[in-house]
Parts: sequence; structure tokens; C-alpha cells
Amino acid sequence: MPVTPFPRPASFTAGDGPGAPADAPVVVTLEQDLPEQGFRLRTSPDGIAVAHRDAAGLRYALQTLDQLKAGADFADVAYEVQDAPDFAVRGFMLDISRDRVPTRRTLARWVEILSLARINQFELYTEHTFAFRGHQQVWQDASPLTPEDVRWLDARCAAAGIALVPNQNTLGHMERWLAHEPYAHRAENEDGFTFDGHHRSPSTLEPTAENAEFVLGLLDDVVPHFRAKRLNVGADEPFELGTGKTRERAEAEGIGPVYFDYVTQLIRPWVERGYTVEFWADVFGNHPELMDRVPAGAVPVVWQYDSASLTAAVIDADGEEVAAWRASGIDVDGLRDGFRDRARLLLEAGVPFWVAPGTSSWNSLLGRLDNALENMVDAATVGLDNGATGYLNTAWGDNGMWEPPSVAFGPALFGGAVSWNLAANRDLDVAAVLDEHVLLDPTGTTGRVLDRTGRLAAQLGVFTLNASPLYRALFSGGDLPAGTTPSDEALTEAGRVLARCREDLRTADPASADGDVVVRELTQAIRLSELAVDVLLARSAGGGSVSPADARRLLTELERLLVEQRACWLLRSRPGGLDDSLGHFDTLRHALTSAATR
Repeated sequence: MPVTPFPRPASFTAGDGPGAPADAPVVVTLEQDLPEQGFRLRTSPDGIAVAHRDAAGLRYALQTLDQLKAGADFADVAYEVQDAPDFAVRGFMLDISRDRVPTRRTLARWVEILSLARINQFELYTEHTFAFRGHQQVWQDASPLTPEDVRWLDARCAAAGIALVPNQNTLGHMERWLAHEPYAHRAENEDGFTFDGHHRSPSTLEPTAENAEFVLGLLDDVVPHFRAKRLNVGADEPFELGTGKTRERAEAEGIGPVYFDYVTQLIRPWVERGYTVEFWADVFGNHPELMDRVPAGAVPVVWQYDSASLTAAVIDADGEEVAAWRASGIDVDGLRDGFRDRARLLLEAGVPFWVAPGTSSWNSLLGRLDNALENMVDAATVGLDNGATGYLNTAWGDNGMWEPPSVAFGPALFGGAVSWNLAANRDLDVAAVLDEHVLLDPTGTTGRVLDRTGRLAAQLGVFTLNASPLYRALFSGGDLPAGTTPSDEALTEAGRVLARCREDLRTADPASADGDVVVRELTQAIRLSELAVDVLLARSAGGGSVSPADARRLLTELERLLVEQRACWLLRSRPGGLDDSLGHFDTLRHALTSAATR
């Protein structure tokens, strides 16, 4: 049976043979008329002909040829492939700041997967997890990447045709810095702020020239270890901006200019050095007065992590979350349009931008695969319709990154495929690609379980953004917002699915080097999900509170699972951040302890 390569090509023909002998010569020609990174590949009894425009096109042609040769009937099939990417830059961003810093072995595994998916840019998102000179107090307990780590990874990426790009936040999400006394004065609100009804520690730098110089010093320390002439300065979600030290200026000038004056101070020195500088467009994209102020060489990146259909379902449910949006002045109904609404002002102004969907693996335990796939297709569609040259898939690690890395493997592959060619890959069988190309499981079990469990969140009958209900149950101690608790029937069925998937993994046989790790960490994520089901059913049976007997049983199970969580973590990740990650289970532990002694 003819082999279909991954990613699926723009044009692919597998005709009745004869094809090329396995040892046939490969004739390579350079054709400037082909698109950038594009190629043409033909096999026949006369040999194998490859035409390409550039080095990247040749790389992808030979990768495709290797996949075709893996077919037992390669010599009996005449193949013709013509291919080129939809997006020139196809990126993947991995969050290594929310406690989970990967080992070198894990980073090398990611390079393999990204190379397979034809990703050509790999970003590592850091806040405090690089060993900055002179700032040991901030990173000493985090097992940070060292300059040697970065140079090692940069070399591996270069060998795989991937640009390794620094992604260092420079405005918001600076709480790990501001928590230390030498840096506390740099905060917009040194006493913290209230967000979503809760008091939070300071997280946003005051946008001053002094702080810009401080951040530029951090960039000067980290960026030279990367050979790519690109960087991402982040600057997203400055929640406190305009509420503290910059309140008067924001009231006089507007939040937009306050924000972008500061960000421009970070961008200009780097574009003047010939760098392409990315920055997140969540603030920028809401201010029409800023649309003509983007320095040449800077690229706003539009992110959106929930699919249009899920967002519409949440809006239609009109729960507490939507009420809070409306109260804050958000155009809630516009969110139904997904990326098109998120990028509306940039589209109207004709400002070039990139799109950034997400793997939906964070805040999930097992992923939200349906949401991820729709979100990525939406990003590719809007990006293609409007000439976006970059597509940056993101894997964040919010709240301790409880989910195992393998939960993001499938979404990473799908994001690479649809950013390479949307039309050919939008209905890709993710489970099959995982088993055939990544996990090497001839039983087809491991990929199928990742796919099945990844779709469970969408089958619980409730609609939540940015998190699965089962994850939220563990994180909140079982106390979910009104309207977001699955029914007993849905929870019982979820428990059955989880148990079946856990049993199925006993027959899995992945031959990849990390196959045993995948099975173990996925089994652990399933058991945590089963615990969430048990907690919610126990609360329901107790009329909203867990009985003492159930609490003691659940508490025993939680402590047992945390031992295994620690062990699984260390299979892929460095020890720094592990205790912080496990600390996010404290709300559940305290709730169960209180119920057990009631």
C-alpha cells in the first residue's frame, strides 16, 4: 500500500509502478521558480529526481523521500510530490518558566518532533529560568538553563534546520523577579493588585526608562547565546498597567501610549541591530491609535487559545465568567469570531502580524484536543486570508504544568502540519501520526489513548475556557463555578472512559526511546483525572461537601498520586520548580483534610 508522507503534501500522486529501486540514484537540481522552502520529487525506474529552490526545500524533499522509502512497496509505486509551505515561519513555543524546566534529553526529543512537523522556529519562553549573570537570587532554585545549555540546544536545532529563538518576558509576568527585595521597587504596584476578585502579588514592571534599561540588560545577557537574528520580548498581560504608579499618566494619555512607549524602547535597539522582534499583541491590538507606530522589523503576534465554537458556547451559557467580561467592557459577542476578532484592528489597519494558537495542554491534565485542533485551523485560516507570514503554536505551562509533556506532542504535530499546508492537513488523524512517526507503537494504542483522553474534556457537558473541568476540580479543591460542574452521569461515563484507557495502556508497545516514559506519565495523568472525577462525585453525593469517610479515602489516594507525580516529573524535567508545582495541590489537600476531620 502506498505511503502518505507527513505532513501531507500540497500535491501527491502515488501511481501504479514501477517506481524507483531502493538504491536508485538521486538527481538533485536547483530551480529558482519553485516557492521558498518548496520542492518537487519524482520516482521512476530511471531513478529519483528532486528539484528544490533552497536548502530548506532540499531538506524537506529528502525527509519526504525517507518516509516513502519506508514503504515495503516503494519500488512498485511511482510517486510524484510537489510541496511548499503556507507560512514561511512555522514556530513552536515551549513554556519553561511555570516550574517545569526540561532536561537536555527532553529538549532533544522536542527537536526531533518539531523537525518531523517541519517547524523551523523553536522558542523557549523564560521569565526567571535562565541563569542571568548577577541575578542568582532569582533563579537559584529553578534549575535554569545555562548559557552552555542554550548553545548546546542551538546547535542541535541548527542541525535540524530549526532556528532557536529567545522568548524573554519584559513587562508582565515578572512576579518571580518582583518577589525579591532588590527588584520590588520596579513594580507598577509594589503591594500587589486585585484580579478576578483575588489579591495577587506584583507581576508587572512599571514602564519606565530605568526598567527598560534593566530589561535590555537581561536581553543583552541571554540573546547572544542564540545564533538566530530574532527574539520575542513578550510584553503580554501587564494586568496592573495604569492602576498604580502610571495611573495619572494613563488617565491623561491612555493605556495604549503608556504601554507602547515602553515596548518601543525594548524593540528599537534590537531592530537597529538587524533583529526581527516579536511581541504579543493582546494590548497593542486593542488600540487603533498605535497601528502606525510599529517599528520596521517588529512583528505583533496575535494570540487566541480557545476555539470560536467553545467561546460561543461559553457566551451562550452566560455564566459568571461572561458576566465579568461584560462588566469590564469587553466586546463579548465579538469573541465568537476567534482570531478574526482578535486581530480586527490590525486587519483594518493593514498591519502585518503573526498568529499564535495553542496546544490547549495547559490547565488540563490530559489536554483539550478538540479545542486545540479547531483553534489551530482558525489561526491558519485567518493568517492565510490576511497574508500572515508567521504561525507560532504555543504550549504554556500555567499553574505548575501538571500535564506530562507527551500530551502536547499531538497538538504540536498538528500545528506544524496545518501551518505547512492547511488544506491538506486540516483533517489529519493525530493518533495515527503519533503511533506511526513519533511513538512507534505497532499496536496503535498509545496514540489512540492520547487522542481519546484528549477529547474527554469536551464530552463532559460543560463549557470552560483555558482549562478542563477535571483540572479545575483538583486545582480548586472541588469547588467549581456555578454551571461548570459536570453531571453525575457525565462524570460516571468519564470515569469509565479513563479506566478503559488506563487498561488499554497495559497493551501498548511504543518502541520510541521515551515510549516507557510516555506510558507511565500518561497513566499518571489518567489517575489524576480519575481522582478529579471521584472528588466531584463525592461532593455531589454529600450535597456539596465531601463526607469524612470519602475525604479520608481521597486524601490517601492524593498523597499516593503525588509520590508518583514527583517521580514522573523527574523523568523529563529538572528538579527546580517541582515543589512549587506540587504546591498547587495544597488547596485540594486542605479541603480534604478539613472534610476528613469534620
